[in-house]
Amino acid sequence: MCGIVGVRRFDGVPVDPSLIRKMTENVKHRGPDSEGFWIDKSVGFGHRRLSIIDPEGSAQPLVKDDGVISFNGEIFNYRELRHDLIKTGIPFFSNGDTEVLLSLFLQEGPESLRKLDGQFSCAIYDQRERKLWLFRDHLGILPLYYYWDEKVFIFASEIKALLPALPSCPDIDEKSVRDYLAHRSVPCPYTLFKGIRKFPPGHYLCLTGDGKLSTHQYWRIPSSSPLNEIEESEAVDLVFNQLEKAVKSRLVADVPVGAYLSGGVDSSLIVALMSRITNGYPIETYSAGFNDPRFDELPYAQQVSRLFHTKHHEVIVQPHDFHEMWHTLTWHRDAPVSEPADIAVFKLACKARENVKVLLSGEGSDELFAGYTKYKYARLAEIADFIPHALRQPLFKNIERVLPPQLRKVRSMVRSMAAQKGADRSRSWFSPFTDYERKVLFPGEEHLGHRTIWNNSEGDAVQRMLYLDCHTWLVDNLLERGDRMSMAASIEMRPPFLDSQLVELAFRMPSKFKVRKGCTKWIIKYIARTILPKEIVYRNKVGFSVPLDVWFRGKLRDFTNDLLFSENSFVAGAMNKKYLRELVESHEKGRRDESIRIWTILSLEVWHRVFYADG
Repeated sequence: MCGIVGVRRFDGVPVDPSLIRKMTENVKHRGPDSEGFWIDKSVGFGHRRLSIIDPEGSAQPLVKDDGVISFNGEIFNYRELRHDLIKTGIPFFSNGDTEVLLSLFLQEGPESLRKLDGQFSCAIYDQRERKLWLFRDHLGILPLYYYWDEKVFIFASEIKALLPALPSCPDIDEKSVRDYLAHRSVPCPYTLFKGIRKFPPGHYLCLTGDGKLSTHQYWRIPSSSPLNEIEESEAVDLVFNQLEKAVKSRLVADVPVGAYLSGGVDSSLIVALMSRITNGYPIETYSAGFNDPRFDELPYAQQVSRLFHTKHHEVIVQPHDFHEMWHTLTWHRDAPVSEPADIAVFKLACKARENVKVLLSGEGSDELFAGYTKYKYARLAEIADFIPHALRQPLFKNIERVLPPQLRKVRSMVRSMAAQKGADRSRSWFSPFTDYERKVLFPGEEHLGHRTIWNNSEGDAVQRMLYLDCHTWLVDNLLERGDRMSMAASIEMRPPFLDSQLVELAFRMPSKFKVRKGCTKWIIKYIARTILPKEIVYRNKVGFSVPLDVWFRGKLRDFTNDLLFSENSFVAGAMNKKYLRELVESHEKGRRDESIRIWTILSLEVWHRVFYADG
């Protein structure tokens, strides 16, 4: 993958080459192999390249037939597309996917995006028509941000690359701060920086020579399940074949490819398919441990590694890693480090960079095939609608208060029952702070956050919950985490489960193949059990969980109090300080496990110091 930046001016001032260089410098970690620039009066592109396909050729920005492209990502079916273009008489001077993408787009326009199998964010400037085009992949695997004030349009792979082009660091978007506290991320198209926007997945943008801007959606997740009558065996075959095809296509590279291996079913299945496709060629695999038996999955990862004869590597995450890396990784994230596992992903990527440039991951499986506990209770949660919200909220709030600290998942379910609407109920499973709690944090405020509206899909409660999670939790949190933490170490992450055809297939299938008799992700586990040991397939889900509860009562205790309650603390000044103290004390004394909420607040404080106070 790469880092892209660009400027399009409409005020008669030519683009400053030194500005493009400064912007590009801020994404050099995304492309340590080479850099390139293209400037023509009012338009300028900058590029940092991580060479994956055609390493010796395909330098960017690439110019051909009055078109200029700066492209981040990979087009996995570029060879087939190239073959078809050659048959129409189009010549090629390189062997990579960049030239194919530019030639295809110049010939067919935005309709060509429907042909792409890949992960990408891209800018193309058509010199003949003086049009700037931006587009982003179907699911939003790769990032793209922009700023537009009608005098200048700027874009970049990461927010920090936009900042040199602005007079000063933008003000904090207070509504986005409230969104972050509700979701651990900020929903598209907003960011924590006022005026800077995320470009939405599955969309393209056209900016004409006279400054007219329009955006269009070229792909969307199916909103219904037309395959309701499909037989079980056919469903299993369809998913298995498409997943295997997705894994095979994501092995397309001219550099070594490895895999994250947590020891869970998703990453283990990916490794199994990689081994099958490569005929047992030794795969480099990478796992993280935390020196805590509750969360340590290393023995399971080792078991899978032995089974498929991988070259296995491990890293251990310690409390001191948070002290040493938090500020740096916040800078890479452009936002609060919303997941404690970010640090584990980064350490794994650093380890992997010693041997490979590309890592496959199991990201997306849970949001497609219902892997979280909450999907088991999706139908049950709808019963809550029969109780008036005025009665339901205090009832479930009181129930949650008396639940013991160790029942975290039960607490999450009870919290979700108190939500007013179905979408809020689904999001509240991952929400650090409910609407009520945010009103306590910000007393006197009536409206909290941006009023982002998501249209629920058709179908049952599980289908609607999955649809919402793919549009929020997956793209705005997990994929941002995966991209930033891997690219901080100059590693490309590829999630085969997010192959667009596999996504379409998953959403066309009925929920009975996803949740069955209390078993989540049923169809994936059914497939996996033919390849993997049962103790890998059917054990309880752990994921990249970090023992924060213990660390916040021990080695991170002083660090937490120093940051949150110092005289220059942003969060203590902006929020209800008394409530924050009660939160921390309740956790320290073991009355409740408040580790996720403390982490959320603490990460916001670190973010503010990195981008505002420390600078």
